[in-house]
Amino acid sequence: MRFAIESREWSEPDQAIGHSGAVRPMDIEAEARRRKDALGLDEWRMREYVSGTPVPARIHQLCEQIDLAAGALSRMSRIPEDFRDDIYWPRCW
Repeated sequence: MRFAIESREWSEPDQAIGHSGAVRPMDIEAEARRRKDALGLDEWRMREYVSGTPVPARIHQLCEQIDLAAGALSRMSRIPEDFRDDIYWPRCW
C-alpha cells in the first residue's frame, strides 16, 4: 500500500514545498522605500515644508519612476528572486 503526499501549492502558495522564501509585494515596497531613502527624499520633503522650496524635478521624477517599477514588479505573476538588482529599477545617478 502506498501513500501520496498532498501538496497544498494551489490553495496555499506560501506554504508550498520549496516556496517558503517566496518574494512578497511588501518586500518590493521595502526595496522601493530603501531606494527613495537613498535619494534623501525625506530631507527634500522637509526642506520643502520648512522653506517652501519645491523638491527638485529630478528627484520627484525618480521617485515616480521607482513607484512605477515597484508597481510593475508587484503585479508580476512570478516575482523574480533577484528583484533587488538594479536592472529592474531606474538609474538614480
